[in-house]
Amino acid sequence: MFLVDISPSMGATRTVQQTPGPNGEPRSVEISNLEWALQFVKLKIQEMIFHGRKTEQCGVIIFGSEGDYLSFSPPFQTRGRPMGRTDNIVNEKHGGYEHVSEYIPISTPSARTLAKLDELEPSETAGDAIDALIVGIETQDNYLERKRTWTRKIVIITDGASPLEVEDWQATVKRMTSLTISLTVVGVDFDDDELPYHEEDKPAIKRANETFYAQLVSALPENLGLMGTLEHALLSLSSPNIKETKSALMSNILRLGDVEARGEEALEMSVRVAKCTSLARAGGWKRFFGTTIEGEDEDEDDERKAVFRELKRRTEYVIDRAQIEGDGEGDGKSATLADFDEDEEQEDKDDRPIEKVEKEQLVRGYKYGSTYVPCSDGQFLKLQTRQGIDICGFFSKKNFNRSYPLSEVSYVFASPNSAPDQIAFSSIVQAMYEKGVFAIARLFVWPNVDLLLWVQMPFADDIRHYTFPSLTTLTSRTGERITKHPYLPNDEQLEAMDRLIDDMDLSDVGEKDEKGNRQPWFDPRLSYNPAIHRTKQALFHAAVVPDLATYPLPPPHPELTKYFEPPKRMVKRAKQSLEACKEVFKVKEVPRKVPKARKDGHVHAADEDEDMILLDRKGPAKKRPDGQIPTPSRVGPSQVPKKRAASDSETESEDEGLLPPKAVSKGSPGLPTPTASPEPELDPQRASGRIIGNTFPLKDFRTNLSRGDVVTKAVEDMGTVIREILERPFAGRRKDEMIECLRVLRETCLKEDEIDAWNDILRGLKRDCFSETGNKAFWSELKKLGRSISLISSSEAEEIGGISLVTESTAEAFIQR
Repeated sequence: MFLVDISPSMGATRTVQQTPGPNGEPRSVEISNLEWALQFVKLKIQEMIFHGRKTEQCGVIIFGSEGDYLSFSPPFQTRGRPMGRTDNIVNEKHGGYEHVSEYIPISTPSARTLAKLDELEPSETAGDAIDALIVGIETQDNYLERKRTWTRKIVIITDGASPLEVEDWQATVKRMTSLTISLTVVGVDFDDDELPYHEEDKPAIKRANETFYAQLVSALPENLGLMGTLEHALLSLSSPNIKETKSALMSNILRLGDVEARGEEALEMSVRVAKCTSLARAGGWKRFFGTTIEGEDEDEDDERKAVFRELKRRTEYVIDRAQIEGDGEGDGKSATLADFDEDEEQEDKDDRPIEKVEKEQLVRGYKYGSTYVPCSDGQFLKLQTRQGIDICGFFSKKNFNRSYPLSEVSYVFASPNSAPDQIAFSSIVQAMYEKGVFAIARLFVWPNVDLLLWVQMPFADDIRHYTFPSLTTLTSRTGERITKHPYLPNDEQLEAMDRLIDDMDLSDVGEKDEKGNRQPWFDPRLSYNPAIHRTKQALFHAAVVPDLATYPLPPPHPELTKYFEPPKRMVKRAKQSLEACKEVFKVKEVPRKVPKARKDGHVHAADEDEDMILLDRKGPAKKRPDGQIPTPSRVGPSQVPKKRAASDSETESEDEGLLPPKAVSKGSPGLPTPTASPEPELDPQRASGRIIGNTFPLKDFRTNLSRGDVVTKAVEDMGTVIREILERPFAGRRKDEMIECLRVLRETCLKEDEIDAWNDILRGLKRDCFSETGNKAFWSELKKLGRSISLISSSEAEEIGGISLVTESTAEAFIQR
């Protein structure tokens, strides 16, 4: 029962903060206290509608009522009682309970219940909440006269600003205790230490009433009284909660052994089966179709009103003769299923020869491989089975594969009406628990004390076994085991990963308990499905507010999002080990694969980070005028590719070799062949955010230097590209190219005052070359070049007016070590 206060004080307006706008601007709306309080009532009723239980019923009683609110419409009839200013069964019998009315009789709530609540407005007469409480108790008891086992609840929603008659309130408490009625008092702007909230300049009458409500609630037995403020109550309603239902007990027979052939050695007992878990899904949506209706008044031709109607689906079966004749295959009896929306107008009708078929003319078929097996009877002959759970055998729990369970979990326990069955069943459970085994039956069972859990398992034919190469063992083509390889982690990498995993442990980063020990941060029981609860919140919110533009959907409850981000304590603790892993594993950004240009001129969609840096953006390809033919390129002797060695034919990476230019067919003799405008080349090996690619690094470097404003970026990318190329397989083939790149890079750094950048690049290159999988042969080639390729010393820097912290002797020794 909801007891709603509609006294004049509930008409006071207040400002309620709403969700910020699209640009983060604050938004608020002014509503009355009654409208704010009715949001709580409607959300509670929405819970009942959402659950869909017929045993969840409610009624609404208003106090402070006037005659305007007593015009009931079906199905909210008052069971034949006369309508008037005061309408309740207690006043009819005894009198003295004025301005209290049964606004909505007790029934299963529906959408009309919510619509009826929207009609409430503040009255001009003050109402007594205690009178309404007594009327609610008697109305509820009269309705549940033959339903004594039903749970009874009463909720009072008031601002506490109207006078109360508190005489003999102890008798009311005794009455509620005898009927086991739980009372919840939800007050508008009541003081709350948990929120926290304390109203300033509170009227004396409201303070006295608030004290009385607290005394009334505390006088009830434990767990029957609750009091809080409306703001806290609305916040708690948005908190995710799990729908708990009582599963129906299904009778079954558990058999161990062959009861028919060896009955003296077999066991058979009665058991009960109930659901342990149940799959939860988000609330369903209905599709509506909008149509525009012109205004009824002829003078108002421009007025149009949109009306939405729910779409209903129908299914038709048709045969497409054109498709069958065109394919030239099949027996001419292929039917196609088509779904249509009844309210949708099909403007473009299909002119193909389609023949409609009645459902009764069809024969059910089951897909088997690439064909269909017809079944004229609707189903094939079923196997002869016997109802019950037949245990086939037992196996060790260590052999249980967690990927095998296919269904929800159910409880299995002995029949409560048979003591011998309980003893026999308990013996099986205890034996399985002590032996550490599971039983395999028609449905899988899982041991626990005095009960079993079952879950469906797949048959052998349903399991597919796949083999994958080992991640820890590598063998060469000759069969020898490889112990050192870029794909195998070394001891340093394993130790760094161990530290990272230990630092990311969530078992000790939660809140502290009473003894000061850290608790686990993640609790699976408190991790809710955002799709279910956010959808539910959106449905409820849209049903209780008149306009979503004025009352936008509030943000999700903190309990729903608390596991979206990792705990700050863990992130701070793992920061150092994470950086160590990045260094030892040489984690780098994966270059984005650039799609090849299509001949049909389709435009590729822009990537999300395309606008992050515009330095590597190439201009649009210039269009060639019609009739122009590109000049055929002639391949000179120096451009003819050399024949590759046989040993390299199968092992060379496609990314390393540069394809030779394709020969272009010569144009027709006598025709003019004007030179086409150069088009930008597409480098598939240029990483995102870089201006230097891995295919032509030196060419890209010189091109960017000619711009004059990207020297620092070009130097940085050039150093990164050189180190990446030297780490790849078959880097020796580009040895001379990389040495030339280093020479040009050193000259540029010395000339453009990027001395520190060059020294850092060379130090990093040396570390890479002398690592366990590094390119030591390339560093040996650099040593032959001597001092000219080493670090830039302070004496070299002074000649051009630069600064370097490297001495000449250090630079000499660096390259020779």
